[in-house]
Amino acid sequence: MIAAVPPDWHVFASPGTLADHLADAVAAALAGAIARRGAAFLALSGGTTPKRFLAALSGRNLEWNRVTVTLVDERFVPETSPRSNAALVRAALLAGAAAAARFVPLYGPAADVEAAAGIADAALAALPRPLDVVVLGMGTDGHTASFFPDATDAAALDPANPAAIVAVHAESAGEPRLTLTLPRLAEARLVVLHIEGAEKRAVLEKALSTAPGLPVRRVFDHAAHPVQVYWAP
Repeated sequence: MIAAVPPDWHVFASPGTLADHLADAVAAALAGAIARRGAAFLALSGGTTPKRFLAALSGRNLEWNRVTVTLVDERFVPETSPRSNAALVRAALLAGAAAAARFVPLYGPAADVEAAAGIADAALAALPRPLDVVVLGMGTDGHTASFFPDATDAAALDPANPAAIVAVHAESAGEPRLTLTLPRLAEARLVVLHIEGAEKRAVLEKALSTAPGLPVRRVFDHAAHPVQVYWAP
């Protein structure tokens, strides 16, 4: 079964060229949101793939003091951990003029990941919706955000879940995770999937054509607007 909402593909010759074009597109969407409602709300992914993009976006001319930045997902680790997505975003994006943006991390000291998810959910509930821009990544197992194929709880992928943030437990994830839920991601005005390399492209093409069970496919099936796929070899 083919995905209900086909993606728009943006193909580039190199990761560097992709990063520049993606930074332009995200900056334009944020500027449009600021012009429309006086503020913009952006959710970003961690990992190694987005580093060039984050550095490029950091240098774009925006009213950064009107931008709120959060994370698509986070490991249940403090920012002192090398596996912290918050630490990556602070280092790669929130520098120079972009340091004026408001940052709302998902991790906070708590008894367990469920308690941390409740605190983060309350913080995001106070912010406007929908998100203006969401930038997702994808693993070679077809996971995106912290939607893992072996997750022990289906709450994150429940299209009727009213929560913005839930806890996730999956053996393949390593640490427990906090993630934005499918409905909160899918309602965003602009959803981008940023992937690089032939292997990930093959996984995505399989998910969109013959493997509807892969978690990334759920985003395409529920997105309010066509997902914009940015890919480079």
